[in-house]
Amino acid sequence: MFNKVLIANRGEIAVRIVRACHELGVRAVVAYSEADKYSLAVRLADEAVCIGPAASARSYLNPSALISAALMTGCEAIHPGYGFLSENPYFAEICAEYKLKFIGPDANAIRMMGDKALGRKTMRDAGVPTVPGSRGELRTLEEAVETAHQIGYPVLLKPSGGGGGRGMRVAQNEADLIKAYPTSKAEAEAAFGNSALLMEKYLPQVRHVEIQVLADQYGHAIHLGERDCSSQRRHQKIVEEAPSPAVNPDLRARMGEAALKGVRAINYVNAGTMEFLLDPDGNFYFIEMNTRIQVEHPVTEMVTGIDLVKWQLRIAAGEPLTIRQSDVVMRGHAIEARINAEDPDRDFMPSGGEIEYYLPPGGPGVRVDSHLYAGYSPPGYYDSLLAKLIVWGADRNEALARLERALREFVITGIYTTIPFTLAMLEDPPFREGRISTRYVPDLVQRIKESKLE
Repeated sequence: MFNKVLIANRGEIAVRIVRACHELGVRAVVAYSEADKYSLAVRLADEAVCIGPAASARSYLNPSALISAALMTGCEAIHPGYGFLSENPYFAEICAEYKLKFIGPDANAIRMMGDKALGRKTMRDAGVPTVPGSRGELRTLEEAVETAHQIGYPVLLKPSGGGGGRGMRVAQNEADLIKAYPTSKAEAEAAFGNSALLMEKYLPQVRHVEIQVLADQYGHAIHLGERDCSSQRRHQKIVEEAPSPAVNPDLRARMGEAALKGVRAINYVNAGTMEFLLDPDGNFYFIEMNTRIQVEHPVTEMVTGIDLVKWQLRIAAGEPLTIRQSDVVMRGHAIEARINAEDPDRDFMPSGGEIEYYLPPGGPGVRVDSHLYAGYSPPGYYDSLLAKLIVWGADRNEALARLERALREFVITGIYTTIPFTLAMLEDPPFREGRISTRYVPDLVQRIKESKLE
C-alpha cells in the first residue's frame, strides 16, 4: 500500500478520499486552490498544498501544479476523484512519466472510452448492445441529416469528446436538426475543446441504469450490480438508487455480463461504470463508460458493503481483487439525494453565501458525504454540490421513508438548497412507485410550475 497519496480534487469527494486513506493507514495530501483554503478537506488532511488561484484552469485543471505538489510532498500516487482531470489521458500519462501512480485506469483506456465514437464501436465489437446511431463522428450537417433519415427521428446529438449533458440536443425532425447542429458543435467545442458530434436514436421513455465494475491488473473483474440514475435534470442526476426498481435478477445478470465484456475488451483496471439505457421492454443499450469513481458510488457501497474508494487505492497499489462475483450480494435498498446550492423556486438558480447553521441528519441507515460546516462559504467557482444524503432500508419503502425523514431533519441555513424539490419528488406517486424515466424530472418541474399558476 502507498505511504502518501495526493488528492487532486475538492469538495465532498476530497473528504471521502481523505477518510479512505486514513482508514488504510495512508497519509493524505490535499491539493487546494486559493478559494478552498478553508475547506474541510484541507482541515482533515495530513498535509495541504496550494496549487493556484480559484480558477480551475489555473489550479485543479493544471497538471504541472498537481505533479509539482505530489513530488514536493513525497507522494507516490495521485487520486483524481471525479470531474477535473479524472478522465484526462494526458494527465494519466504525465503521472506515469514522473513515476506517480494514477489511481484509475491507464491512459489508453481513458482515451478509448473518452472518445464516444471509438468507445461505442469498441463495445459493439465486443458484443455489448449499443443504441442505433452514426457509425462514427459526423463530419458535416449533410451527413447528420442523412444519418437521421436512416435511423429515424427523434435523434440525439451528443459530443464525442465529453459528457455531463453539455452539447446534447434532441431533434424531433429535420428542421430541429438543422437548427441544433451548429449550436451543439459550438457547445462541444467550448466545453471539451472538441466539436465532433455523434448521433443516436433518441429513446424517450427509457431509464438510465449503470453497472459498477472493479477490475485488477491480474485479469480479475467483477460487477457490483446496478444503480438507477433516471432522475435527471438537464442530464445531471438528482437522485440515484440501488437496486433499480426496473431490474430483476435475470436482467441484472445479463447487464452485468455485458458490462464485464466491455471491461475485458479494453483490459480495464480499477473502478469504472458502464452506463446503459433501459427501455420498457427490458432491452438495454450501452451509451458510455465513466473511467473514474462516480458521485453516486455510495449507494452501491451501502447495498454491497464494499468500499469502492479503498479498492481503488488497493488495486492501484498492485493488490489483487480478492472479491469474487459470487461474493457480491445486494442487500436491501439504498437511495442517494444530491443536495445542491440552487434555488428550485427560481429555476434552480445557483445560490451563494455563508453556511450559518449546519445540522446533518443521523439515525439508523443514514450517511452524509459533505464538505460543509457552520461558518463555511462554499466558493462559487465550482460545482454546486453541497452534500450527498444516502440512506439504506431493508426494502425500497423503508429507504424512501428514511430518506424523507432525513431530508426533513437536514438543516442548512444561509443558502438555498434543493432539499425542498427532493421532498416534492418523494411525495409524487410516479417516483414513489418507481414508474419513471429520464423524462420524469423535467415533467415534474413543469407540473410544479403549473400548480403555482393555478
